[in-house]
Amino acid sequence: MSIVVTGATGKLGRHVVEQLLEKVPAEQVTAVVRSAEKAADLAARGVRVAVADYNVPESLDGVFAAGDKVLLISGNEFDKGRVRQHEAVIDAAKAAGVALLAYTSAPGTLTAALADDHRGTEEVLLGSGVPYTLLRNGWYHENYTENLAPVLEHRAVVAAAGEGRVSSASRADYAAAAVAVLTGEGHENTTYELGGDEAWSFAEYAAELSRQTGEEISYRPVTAEALTGILTGAGLPEPLAGILAGVDASIEKGELVVGSGDLSRLTGRPTTPLAEAVAAALKG
Repeated sequence: MSIVVTGATGKLGRHVVEQLLEKVPAEQVTAVVRSAEKAADLAARGVRVAVADYNVPESLDGVFAAGDKVLLISGNEFDKGRVRQHEAVIDAAKAAGVALLAYTSAPGTLTAALADDHRGTEEVLLGSGVPYTLLRNGWYHENYTENLAPVLEHRAVVAAAGEGRVSSASRADYAAAAVAVLTGEGHENTTYELGGDEAWSFAEYAAELSRQTGEEISYRPVTAEALTGILTGAGLPEPLAGILAGVDASIEKGELVVGSGDLSRLTGRPTTPLAEAVAAALKG
């Protein structure tokens, strides 16, 4: 029996594998990656590395075995038909007879276009008959703290979210929830709505940045159209910029406030405060 993590060298996947290695022997962990080179360090530590590509279904043959617990981390190729990609993994997992497939989805309250592929994947997974866990991950602190340079340069937090609030948490928090499911029992056919313990507004985020940097950083609310223009001007493809602006519109409507408490219950600890993530990012 193996615990299989797809997208294992991605930003979330790395956290999951590292936390798994604190709980189970390395030989019980399989890292599914597109590049063996990027996983060389994991292989050196005894992790089984399987090279496969969501876009090449036959590459998934033999990756899964009966009784495996699988974490399907959603792909980030927005232009490649993510539901089809995810379906290839679900089909291969079903054929192998895995014990559980956990999928990193989006909050059930989120209506932005970003959620469409997640809802489509959930439909495929529930229709497959494979025992499932839906990990409906909320927003990550790192979506903001990893890109502080322009904020600090212009001394402004720019968003199209009005006075909306966000229940974000760190990637490590969401990874811990996945690890709890993969190493625990009784999570079959369950949906978890995951988010941080404390919701915050962008004005509060700007105030926290001001406090920690000693600079006056303000919140500048803009329209979704203006934000799309700013993001494309910064080099983002227009479809992706539009998706991100759509998320801000959902934030304004309160769709990324997750009050379930599922994340801290699964991990057995409070979620990482935004202030802590800001401090870590500023340390660099």
